[in-house]
Amino acid sequence: MRILLALLITLCFLSCKKEPKKQPQDFSKVDIEVLLQDSLLNVRALELDDPPNYSIASSNGLIIYAIKNDTAKLAVGYYDVKYDSIIPNFRSLAATSRATFALSIGNPALLYGITSDTTKLVYQENHPKVFYDSMEFWNDDEGIAVGDAIDGCLSVIITRDGGNTWSKLPCDQLPLAAEGEGAFAASDTNIAIVGNKTWVGTTVGRIYYSDDKGKTWDVIDTPIVKEKDTEGIYSLDFYDELNGFAIGGDYTKPADSSANKTRTQDGGKTWQLVAENKSPGYRSCVQYIPNGNGKELVAIGFKGIDYSHDSGNTWKHLSDEGFYTIRFLNDSVAYAAGAGRIAKLTFRE
Repeated sequence: MRILLALLITLCFLSCKKEPKKQPQDFSKVDIEVLLQDSLLNVRALELDDPPNYSIASSNGLIIYAIKNDTAKLAVGYYDVKYDSIIPNFRSLAATSRATFALSIGNPALLYGITSDTTKLVYQENHPKVFYDSMEFWNDDEGIAVGDAIDGCLSVIITRDGGNTWSKLPCDQLPLAAEGEGAFAASDTNIAIVGNKTWVGTTVGRIYYSDDKGKTWDVIDTPIVKEKDTEGIYSLDFYDELNGFAIGGDYTKPADSSANKTRTQDGGKTWQLVAENKSPGYRSCVQYIPNGNGKELVAIGFKGIDYSHDSGNTWKHLSDEGFYTIRFLNDSVAYAAGAGRIAKLTFRE
């Protein structure tokens, strides 16, 4: 009986014992390993799939490569996608378990679905003002792409059948666009999705919000700088349904850090400026670090890499190395791409 009682107490202790909390990180440096270098590359979209960590980068044409067991060895495939004599400039990418999707900028807008067997044009739009900027999927069946305003509303196309067909939302289902409103095709991070909720950041510093996977929309103003055509929200990310961050500024004045970083802690209902007149200045991409409790952020741009461990209140400049876009594999390893290269980034304390 004593042995049985001791065993029960031990089992209770083990089952009730709390998992140790993840210790907060405070990175002070980043190691950069260039994986692919080519002067023809100009990569503004990057996606990481599940292990074996297939990664997709877009440029003039499409590049698909695999990182085997995180060893940074590449298997590179160039997909020379052409439409008539046009070589599309892909700046929007999305990956599901079934296919990879690549969407070009400019007229005509060309959206391709790519599998191991086929490359199929699944959507085309011809208009002098057509310009798509970003694409994401809610799940394997439903996805969204967003572009600059045409005829008074943002361009929003949606698929509900796994990307086989796409339909453009009519303007009577969207808020009225501001004059010249669109999005910046700088890093494929204009759209943030958590569950069924969706946030879209625009060139005039507004957030379009949908809680039903793009069926209905509201619009919210933010205090980010937006007086000039080169100002506004360039990138946003959400850690969960409440905590989000947007960054931008003016790429023609990259050192200017006035009113270029804004944060929400109530799901995007209200936004507050943070780190005003403090670096970083203009950045083209911001991402929350996984498992960072909504406090750890990395901002990246052609003027370098910056890190925050306190939800964006203060920032550390980690590197002058320039990139356009970044995606995290885990809480210390990410992949970044930009002009002429794709690299593995390892963040260290």
